[in-house]
Amino acid sequence: MSRQGSAGNTIAALASFFAPGLGQLVQGRAGAAIVHFLLAFILWLFALGWIVHITSCLNAAKWKPVVK
Repeated sequence: MSRQGSAGNTIAALASFFAPGLGQLVQGRAGAAIVHFLLAFILWLFALGWIVHITSCLNAAKWKPVVK
């Protein structure tokens, strides 16, 4: 798995830039991907989706896997 600041997280953040939740999906976090995508979709109806869109990018960039 990628660690924070790695190339994998950078790619995930760029993927989330194009579609909210796509970066989380690239990282293998399907639940988070669905939440980010649905929240962005719902909030874009009220012109507030950009908030979730940016949050999705930041979340993908800063994510650290749990080390066991």
